[in-house]
Amino acid sequence: MMKHAILLLSVLCAPATAQAPIRGYTAGQAAKLREWEGKLNSLPEPDRIRAYMRRMSAEPHHAGSPGSKAVAEYAAGLMKEWGLDARIESFEALLPYPTQRSLEMIAPVKFTAKLREPALGADPDSGDANQLPTYNAYSASGDVTGEVVYVNYGIPADYEWLKKQGIDVKGKIVLARYGGSWRGVKPKVAAENGAIACLIYSDPRDDGYFQGDVYPKGAFRPEDGVQRGSVMDMAVYSGDPLSPGWASEPGSKRLKREESKTLMKIPVIPISYGDARPLLEHLNGPVAPEAWRGALPLTYHAGPGPAKARLKVDFDWTTKPVHNVIARIPGSEFPGEWVIYGNHHDAWVNGASDPVSGASALLETARALGELWKQGWRPKRTIILALWDAEEFGLVGSTEWVEKHRQELVDKAVFYLNSDSNGRGWMGAQGSHSLEVFMNELLRDLKDPASGKSLLEAAQSRPGPRAAGKDFRLGPLGAGSDYVAFIHHAGIASVNAGFGGQDAGGVYHSIYDSLAWYTRFADQDFAYGKALSQFAGTMLLRLADAPVLPFEFASVARAVRGYVEDLSKLSGGGELDFRAVSEQLARLEKASAEYEMALAGAVARSGAAAKPKLAELNRTLYRSERALLLEGGLPGREWFRHQLTAPGLYTGYGAKTLPGVREAAEAARWEEARQQTARVAAALSGFSAQVEQAASQARALAN
Repeated sequence: MMKHAILLLSVLCAPATAQAPIRGYTAGQAAKLREWEGKLNSLPEPDRIRAYMRRMSAEPHHAGSPGSKAVAEYAAGLMKEWGLDARIESFEALLPYPTQRSLEMIAPVKFTAKLREPALGADPDSGDANQLPTYNAYSASGDVTGEVVYVNYGIPADYEWLKKQGIDVKGKIVLARYGGSWRGVKPKVAAENGAIACLIYSDPRDDGYFQGDVYPKGAFRPEDGVQRGSVMDMAVYSGDPLSPGWASEPGSKRLKREESKTLMKIPVIPISYGDARPLLEHLNGPVAPEAWRGALPLTYHAGPGPAKARLKVDFDWTTKPVHNVIARIPGSEFPGEWVIYGNHHDAWVNGASDPVSGASALLETARALGELWKQGWRPKRTIILALWDAEEFGLVGSTEWVEKHRQELVDKAVFYLNSDSNGRGWMGAQGSHSLEVFMNELLRDLKDPASGKSLLEAAQSRPGPRAAGKDFRLGPLGAGSDYVAFIHHAGIASVNAGFGGQDAGGVYHSIYDSLAWYTRFADQDFAYGKALSQFAGTMLLRLADAPVLPFEFASVARAVRGYVEDLSKLSGGGELDFRAVSEQLARLEKASAEYEMALAGAVARSGAAAKPKLAELNRTLYRSERALLLEGGLPGREWFRHQLTAPGLYTGYGAKTLPGVREAAEAARWEEARQQTARVAAALSGFSAQVEQAASQARALAN
């Protein structure tokens, strides 16, 4: 029965529209490409993906541990077996583990928090040895005592409400619930408001029984489940906190801890809703607004007190090894042009969903490409497959790799594809808008494993708000996974993609993110792991072999016009002047149209004799994203250099578009906003010049 299911899935995921054009290829070239795509898409096997997950998630493998190294060695060994040139490239970074954790309520009653997750008989991995305890990486060490104040999600607007009630958190311990923003924002805002510590708990309304049955009966977070996670201020820079902008290797320069801009200033710890409930039950003060109320059976009060707590946390503050797995398939014609695909391999505990679901799909893509190599396929460009370490601590492995190889990447990197957790549902993606047309073609040509529709049709039928029209739109890239250093620091066009949306659950960053949970509540038959492998493999083939790279630029102009329109609503009735930006957008639209007019002729003449001119054109195309970077970066965070998108300083993962302008405008810093508007215009000017050059080169090829 399983064999028939696998055969059926192979048919469903085969290219759907054999005659549809493929950008950058002639009809004849596309036909040959589709032959290789058909072979590629017949190769991924769900049972193999399951086996990779079983092996990689069998034991805890947090960054810096022997388990993480063992997973890296396992993956590298498989890639070598498949004929790939694979090796482990190591770095080192500040990866603090907890040495002391205690939380107790000392008034008006005594209560000691468990700060641990119990093993469950239904999940054998939940009792594994060597689990990393529940903690927040890069919290400050400290022993503090104070009254407790409930601050809802702990975002700036919540503190404004508290101030209106006359509640000051200075000298207090704040209790925030997960959600509403990234976890690292909560202690950051708490410290800015004078709090001495931050407790972060998972409320069952957001992540527990309000959503559905809890694990092991259902998929959602149980009473004692805890979300671990980093609280590094990654909106300032990612990677090792002590080596911003350069690779952290043995003997390299390091900042002192007090010099780091990304380490938290106050102690922080995550707790379960079981541990949070007694604290909430002993708060008085005003009743919290309805939007602040969770699903615990109590009246939510803001405080302060009478609940008074003592939090004590300390860490080893040591440097530990980071092991990236890097595999290469050499390019036959343009070996100095790199197409890169990455996923991380480290987890907070066993990490079946995060990250092994995506890492397993990447391994199966690697195996499939190795099989194509044995059948005679040779990519024109070099393909690099990477499994990053220490992503969970702050995108450490990928960032250190980019910082070490930055100049080489600036010269050679064509594109970076990132995946992370993968599950049942629809394809979701964010990325560089110059790849939207390419992405639409890819989704058009691959089948959804559940519905039999194309991935494009399936995405368009997804419930909820969608972009108007038939096109799939790439959302802007913020932060939260390993694309950050590639797009925001090095200016490499990137896409972050994966399936999900129908596998809701609440075991994120807990001991219950296991094979048992994943195979019950996520991708039970690994159909979506196979679909991600096919999607990634097809993307890599098309980019590695494209005679003319499939970048398209009118989509960039359209997206930025939308960003400007949104920003105009914040400009205080005329505080900002976008005429210079609009002039550059008009220039970009004209250059884009000229490039499109010349493209067909350039592709038609993309034979061997045109190789030198093709190389020049493609170099201009893939380096276009670099023009959107400016030296000096964004205000207060020079490491982030992309002018069109960045993670928000107070949103964390969430993207801010035209971030330099937007964040200044939102704070009514109008002079700064005007300066940043000029910088956006300058970046667009450089980008338009790249597109004009591409149009000129395409015309030269066509004539």
